[in-house]
Amino acid sequence: MTAAHKSLILHLVLLCAIFLCHGKDLYFNDNKNLVLPGSYNIPWMAGVQDFRTLSLITIPGTHDSMAVYGGPELECQVLSLKDQLRAGIRFLDLKVFGLADTLYVMHGVMYQHSTFKEVLDTVRAFLSEFKSEAVLIRVQPESFEKSTVNEMVRILISNDQNVWVSSGMPNMGQVRGKIVFLQHNTFTLGIPLINTIGKGSDKVSHIKDKDNTIVKQLNEATEACGGDNAVLTYTSGTGFGTFWGMFLTPKRVAEKVDPWLNQYLMQFYPNQPRPCFGVIAMDFPGIDLIQTIINLNWW
Repeated sequence: MTAAHKSLILHLVLLCAIFLCHGKDLYFNDNKNLVLPGSYNIPWMAGVQDFRTLSLITIPGTHDSMAVYGGPELECQVLSLKDQLRAGIRFLDLKVFGLADTLYVMHGVMYQHSTFKEVLDTVRAFLSEFKSEAVLIRVQPESFEKSTVNEMVRILISNDQNVWVSSGMPNMGQVRGKIVFLQHNTFTLGIPLINTIGKGSDKVSHIKDKDNTIVKQLNEATEACGGDNAVLTYTSGTGFGTFWGMFLTPKRVAEKVDPWLNQYLMQFYPNQPRPCFGVIAMDFPGIDLIQTIINLNWW
């Protein structure tokens, strides 16, 4: 066997490892090492017109974005925050706990090895490199005194002009290079948020039922797009706390839901224009699913 043949075989093996051995067709991803094709368009928001309001953009996001520690019951992501952003994620879902003068990123009782300040630093570095982009952040206070989280976040962002805390709905041109906060319940900074998730819809006993729930949520999201609120749909779920789904971890749910979600969204590609779904927050999304969501914005 010649050196050229050996090189070709090695190249094919590497391609298999990247594209086949982790997840299914990269709609679902459980590989912590992000590999992007050379043609991958990281600053995809550059293609969104300045006049387009944020509530009319379909945005890929992650649920419990920093939940990479805690075992199968708690882990919802595998990529680092930096890699999520480079893969195209533009919505972050963060649970924080305030202690003394520090906000810690949590999932349940599990500390996710990051402070909120470190998250902001990572996002700011990304936006400094890709100034056409905007990153939406939902903060969910886990502290006993939840109202204090608002003030702690205000102190962290200080008078940063690259952070949107107004309740008014901006257009894309107004938020390029900025962090955009979303307000909901006790967190009161930023754009008002509508969450399509119904009571108990994150609990999964049967995957098919979860698929049907997501369809209802996305229909609701389409109806609400374009208004004065951001619209958020979680496709994540867990079987913990149920009888029939007790072995369905967030990862096992995502392994089934993510490829199905990709197929469901692809059916709208022939539509002119394609529908808006607002923010879609997922567990373990692969780059092909992320791209499918992004491409709903073009027609």
